[in-house]
Amino acid sequence: MNASPLHPMLVHLPVALAVLLPLASVGLLLAWWRGTLPRRTWLIVVVLQALLVGGGIVAMRTGEADEERVEGVVGEAAIEAHEEAAEAFVWGGGAVLALAIAASLLRNDRRARIAAAATALGTLVVLGLGYRVGEAGGALVYRHGAASAYTAGARAQPAAERAVAAQPGARLYAHDDDD
Repeated sequence: MNASPLHPMLVHLPVALAVLLPLASVGLLLAWWRGTLPRRTWLIVVVLQALLVGGGIVAMRTGEADEERVEGVVGEAAIEAHEEAAEAFVWGGGAVLALAIAASLLRNDRRARIAAAATALGTLVVLGLGYRVGEAGGALVYRHGAASAYTAGARAQPAAERAVAAQPGARLYAHDDDD
């Protein structure tokens, strides 16, 4: 039996953080503005955003390691779409991390709050980028059959067969004659 790929196990951390960070950043920003929490609590956003970026980098590396094996089953264009979306997600996350760090380091409270507000908005952009990555990854697995590269006895489906199967209205079980 083939070993399970590491990539699908690791992608969940950055994706989950992309969903949670808009809530956390807006909540902490409002608490900071209202004075119910001290400014230093913003470091929670910095740490969570750093985990998102670090997790995204690790997920990209493990995805690159799995790429050769999956290319035997999935066309290169679908893999490239997922890879490019992942790069945009990590770069976007890095930009938002820089804003979060700036918000925590700026001495001028007004400028720090502006940087924090920009961070909160940026987390929404990163959430959208994360959605694109997940959508492209889901297409690899569920539409193009990437997981079959790791199943015992799996055969690579020829590209022409995949194209026909992907057509709307294509019979899912063309070999099933039990009607």
